[in-house]
Amino acid sequence: MLYQLYETNRAWLSPFSEFASAAAKLYSNPLSAMAHIPQAHRVSAGFDLMSRLTKEYEKPQFNINSVKVGDVEVVIQEQVVESKPFCRLLRFKRFTDNAEALARMRDQPSVLVVAPLSGHHSTLLRDTVRTLLQDHKVYITDWVDARMVPIEEGPFHLDDYVNYVQEFIRKVGPDVNVISVCQPTVPVLAAVSLMASRGEVTPKTMVMMGGPIDARKSPTAVNNLAMNKSYSWFENNVIYRVPPNYPGASRRVYPGFLQHTGFVAMNPDRHATSHYDYFLDLVRGDDDSAESHRQFYDEYNAVLDMPAEYYLDTIKTVFQDFALVNGTWEVRNPEGVPELVRPQDIKTTALLTVEGELDDISGAGQTRAAHELCTGIPKARQKHYDVIGAGHYGIFSGRRWRELAYPELREFILSHNQASSKAKKAA
Repeated sequence: MLYQLYETNRAWLSPFSEFASAAAKLYSNPLSAMAHIPQAHRVSAGFDLMSRLTKEYEKPQFNINSVKVGDVEVVIQEQVVESKPFCRLLRFKRFTDNAEALARMRDQPSVLVVAPLSGHHSTLLRDTVRTLLQDHKVYITDWVDARMVPIEEGPFHLDDYVNYVQEFIRKVGPDVNVISVCQPTVPVLAAVSLMASRGEVTPKTMVMMGGPIDARKSPTAVNNLAMNKSYSWFENNVIYRVPPNYPGASRRVYPGFLQHTGFVAMNPDRHATSHYDYFLDLVRGDDDSAESHRQFYDEYNAVLDMPAEYYLDTIKTVFQDFALVNGTWEVRNPEGVPELVRPQDIKTTALLTVEGELDDISGAGQTRAAHELCTGIPKARQKHYDVIGAGHYGIFSGRRWRELAYPELREFILSHNQASSKAKKAA
């Protein structure tokens, strides 16, 4: 019923949001007589802020049209490599007529970025992708909003997530390097472990960034909520059915608007201050700061619904049973056969873990715990890096990502791909 009430409220607010947006333009456009009355800029700023606080935010686009490879500007084309009911595998294909740049790009490593399915769209990693494209062939998982998936497609469990990741790794090829950001560190480690146990070729490298491999270490407010509430509490209080005005009508989901409420509730003062500063920027005519605010909140406020089965499986497996670190996690393969996840079976994949010094979502040591599990990987092929001064988002987006984390990641991937190529040539 809560979801239906939310949709009704959204429908009521939609005309007001459109009116506020139009009024903001009316009081700011120099061709309008209303723009020349006293304090018109303040009235316009107020209406603009009200419009943004009440509007619905659609899924953003990546809008990565070009990047520099060396000194050459290359064109980017977004391609759908594979499409499944709950996820699309995207490739950002690079094009140029420059022969030298083509030769350089041909020899660069392939990376599969596994984006989180935890509320926000994969476009949250836009800065990650744009930076990686300078030195890599880039693929990314683009998870589908569960309310847009017809119920006839069936449920989506954490096991299905793991199976999807394995399929995508095979699709990209044996020379792939996997980068998992936040939530997918756990299913990615499971996927690679199962491939190793079966004797399949595993990725050249695994890069795990700010994820809850072992949520018992330095638990955060997010971890404590998942640990202190029972499974039945989550099932009874945060799971709702999609209203009939969406393709996924009647599907059980953890709604995006509930997740967004939780995000905001973690730092309400910070968000209130940010919106007030946006109002002041509009009044002062500081267009650059105002646009920066819009870009951030266009992404932050665009959320998706998660399949209920996947969300509840994650709560139980990762945050309550700690099944991965306890060695008790069994994943059902596409044939329905359970297989035990054994990270110690990974032998040839190099491992890099990255944590943010100020991360308030995945605490210190949670991602680093992967090294304790992957005992089959030689120590020379393992590395950990702490991003000083970075919070959770800072390890994959923004200045600290580009200046601190990315150089470490780039060199790690490059060194282990070069070593592998030399070994192949020698053989």
